[in-house]
Amino acid sequence: MRLLEDKLRAIGEVDLNRPLGTMTTYRIGGIAKYTVYPKDMLGLAECMRLLNEEKVPYKVIGKGSNLLCSDDPYDGVVVRLDRFFIDTYFEDDKVVCEAGASLIALSYECMKRGLSGLEFASGIPGTVGGAVFMNAGAYKSSMSEVIEEVLVLRDGRFDWVKNEECGFAYRSSVFQEHPEWLIVGVRLQLEKSDVDSIRSLIEERRARRMATQPLDYPSCGSVFRNPEGGFAWKYIDELGYRGKTVGGAKVSEKHSNFIINVDHAKASDVMSLIDSINHDMEERYGFVLKLEMEKFNWPNSKK
Repeated sequence: MRLLEDKLRAIGEVDLNRPLGTMTTYRIGGIAKYTVYPKDMLGLAECMRLLNEEKVPYKVIGKGSNLLCSDDPYDGVVVRLDRFFIDTYFEDDKVVCEAGASLIALSYECMKRGLSGLEFASGIPGTVGGAVFMNAGAYKSSMSEVIEEVLVLRDGRFDWVKNEECGFAYRSSVFQEHPEWLIVGVRLQLEKSDVDSIRSLIEERRARRMATQPLDYPSCGSVFRNPEGGFAWKYIDELGYRGKTVGGAKVSEKHSNFIINVDHAKASDVMSLIDSINHDMEERYGFVLKLEMEKFNWPNSKK
């Protein structure tokens, strides 16, 4: 494996034995053997070629804002774009942005330039690439509404994929079906608007988040997707889980679709609550809630 480390260092910066908990907003997860930050497009292409040719397991992550990593060590390579792939370019009402850029920072920069369309994203603590992957959204808006095309590294080539080819739906995209397609950048189509109006909407929504979400504890945001015609938090409340604790994990009393890390929680603590909620969901309502977050490094894990 020393040879792999040397090859990775030739194309980017490398961290050894870094806890996944330091790379996720949940602050949970075992030790990742290698974490690599490719420095440029060529380095990224070489990194993916190397990992695929040598059949090394890997995971591409952004800010880890939607991940629940297991407590187990990960004997593979975590690929991160949020150190070097962070450039953004503006041309009139269009924005081209690299996948590692902060979504919150991008939404505020668009506000300063009088570009409307990303106000919903001003409180989503992830990268642009992660937001595309999940078709992230809030306030009845989502990334799919502003994306023109996505730059993808697949089969050793960089391709622009049109919006209509991305299979966007509620919290899903074609990229979830093809994890080997690496999102590198995105072109957005926004609208010219008044800076003060955009700022006012962002601040209004910021105040709403502060009042309704447990932002003072580590979490992954909403744990479950809303079922058709309903809200996950209402079902969780009806089952009596608001405030319930397992180990260091707790169903938030402020918003019961948040499971928060209140005291050095383990991934198994969070999963115990998830499994218990869905066990009771199936018994009472005949169906289970789908996860909005992504599980990583779990045996036979499913989203």
